[in-house]
Amino acid sequence: MAIVLSCDDAAGPHVVAGYAETLSLIERLHRLVLDVIKDELERSEQLELTAVQALLLFNIGARTLTAGELRSRGYYQGSNVSYNVKKLAEAGFIEHRRSDLDRRTVRIRLTARGMEIHGIVADLLRRHAADLGLADWLRPDGFDRVNQFLRRLERYWTEEIRFAY
Repeated sequence: MAIVLSCDDAAGPHVVAGYAETLSLIERLHRLVLDVIKDELERSEQLELTAVQALLLFNIGARTLTAGELRSRGYYQGSNVSYNVKKLAEAGFIEHRRSDLDRRTVRIRLTARGMEIHGIVADLLRRHAADLGLADWLRPDGFDRVNQFLRRLERYWTEEIRFAY
């Protein structure tokens, strides 16, 4: 999806064009990382789950979390977290049980099968990091600078949502 913004803004055409390009890149990169994970799952003959579900398992890792924490901590960006948790539990990748303290809360953690998928995704990301480092695509501080920018953009959007009224 190409994002087109008019340049009638006081920010100026370069800022508007740069912002629109950043938005498009973020969207495309998210889709591409899911495609990369999907390909790795296929190579590993792990055909029971989607790339979104594999990324969710990777983000959970060795932690025990609630479904709400999956979204609030940024481990899952979709709106159907309960659907994916249910499917992953049915397939044996995660186990979930009600909290002893608060019966409304469901605690989630990976099974051995889920940890296997976590390992596949972690190995993939380590290989990519090594390739990028060897190819000198980014200087050592490159990711730090990109991540700092993206965190600032995230903070701006969060404040826009919170204080828009």
